Amino acid sequence: MAEPRVCVLRAPGTNCDVETAYAFSLCGAKAERVHLFRLLESPGRLRNYQVLCIPGGFSYGDDIGAGVIFSSQLRGHLSDAIHEFLQSDKLVLGICNGFQVLLKSGILPDGPVRWPPAPRSQAPATLTWNDNGKYTALWVTLECRTARNVFLRGIERLELPVAHAEGKLVVRDEAIVDRWEQRGQIALCYARRPFLALNAVQQKVAVGSGCVSEERGDAWRHEGERTDDEERASRAVLPYPHNPNGSVANIAGLSDPTGRVLGLMPHPERFIDATQHPRWTRLGHRGDGDGLKIFRNAVSYFE
Repeated sequence: MAEPRVCVLRAPGTNCDVETAYAFSLCGAKAERVHLFRLLESPGRLRNYQVLCIPGGFSYGDDIGAGVIFSSQLRGHLSDAIHEFLQSDKLVLGICNGFQVLLKSGILPDGPVRWPPAPRSQAPATLTWNDNGKYTALWVTLECRTARNVFLRGIERLELPVAHAEGKLVVRDEAIVDRWEQRGQIALCYARRPFLALNAVQQKVAVGSGCVSEERGDAWRHEGERTDDEERASRAVLPYPHNPNGSVANIAGLSDPTGRVLGLMPHPERFIDATQHPRWTRLGHRGDGDGLKIFRNAVSYFE
């Protein structure tokens, strides 16, 4: 298929649909911004697309919780259409508010393996308020932890911006994280950021707290703290700003067992060109931004 069709599904309060559709179109897809109400009127319309993407924003103003109302419409009125889509060889992407919707609707973590999902009260995980209790916008470093997910093929590390208030992933019990790890469902994790990638305020905090010396300036780590490999094995939650919200096991994105569904809190559509990086001139960035790789992988899946 030369030109897969992408449904960028928006609702009242969605505000990242234009740039998300643009990112898909740059990679050769035919992306259409579709209002949720149009899909509610005609659920069969979803059959026309090969990719379903729920972009970022504040759907329904985050009333009663981020993504709750949007997700209830997927679980209710659109349940049959979602079931048919998940059972097909198609892709689903949820970014920021879209990740919240995927998780609270039950599309994640199990995808087509369990749809319709269990009642929301029995959900194995959810996204809730950041540890700092406020909206947080900054850049993060991400490590890819799975080779199974279509969107992440060939990706080892990414640098992307986050912008959310309810991005902390919490689980019912630790055994759930074990199960995700065994199945390759932990897609992306927050990683320690190099000192020189921090902004001036963050650098001052790092030096002042003793996390790094001005002379060394290559890492933000207390003496005696675990190495990167030890931190991965222990699942120790990294401090702010490396982990911006306090997510369990530093999880920033989840995959379903098939590898065809991805939800992530960072915004790949906000870094599709090198010039969108705040330090692109200092770092000498040229060409594509890290985020474009995710959209390119989705489109190439249908070639």
